[in-house]
Amino acid sequence: MNWIARLLFFKISGWKLEGTIDPSVKKCIIIIAPHTSWYDFYIGVLVRKILNLHIDFVGKAELFKPPFGWYFRWVGGTALDRTSNQNKVEAIAQLFKTREVFRLAISPEGTRKKTERWRTGFYYIAKIAQVPIIMVAFDFGTKTVKFSKPFHVTENLEKDFSKIQGFYKDIEGKIPEKF
Repeated sequence: MNWIARLLFFKISGWKLEGTIDPSVKKCIIIIAPHTSWYDFYIGVLVRKILNLHIDFVGKAELFKPPFGWYFRWVGGTALDRTSNQNKVEAIAQLFKTREVFRLAISPEGTRKKTERWRTGFYYIAKIAQVPIIMVAFDFGTKTVKFSKPFHVTENLEKDFSKIQGFYKDIEGKIPEKF
C-alpha cells in the first residue's frame, strides 16, 4: 500500500514532503493546519502511509456511525463525545498514559470553517501529557506538506502560540479564505 500512496501523492497529485516525523517520537500531538477542506483528511492518510507511522486522530462521534464509521476507526480514529460537562482535554491527555505509542493528529482550528482564533485544547493536552507538539502544514499553494521539529510547551502560552502560529505564516489552505 505504501507504493500506492507514494504514486497518488507524489506522481499523480504532484505533492512534496518537507521534513518528516522521527519514528522514535512515540507520543506527541501533531497539529495540522490549515484545515479548510475535507481534502485535508485524504492528504493526511496518504502522508501517514508514506511515513509508515501509526498516527491516531479524534473526530466528532457522528463520523463513526454507519455507513462509514468502520473506515474512520480502521484508519486510527477515536470518536469524541462533544457533549458538554466533560473535560475533553483531561480525557484525551489520559489516553497518552494508557498507550505505548500515541501520536495524536488534531486540527487547532477545530473546524473547517474560518475561525478568529485557534482553540487551545491541543496545547493543554500536550502540557498535561508532557508530550511534544509537532506542527504540520498542508500548503496547497506550493503543494507541500511541511513538518516542524518536536516543540515542547513552556509556561508561557502567549509566547508558545506565537512560535507555533509563526510556523504557519504564508501557508495557503485548500480554501484560503477559511484560514
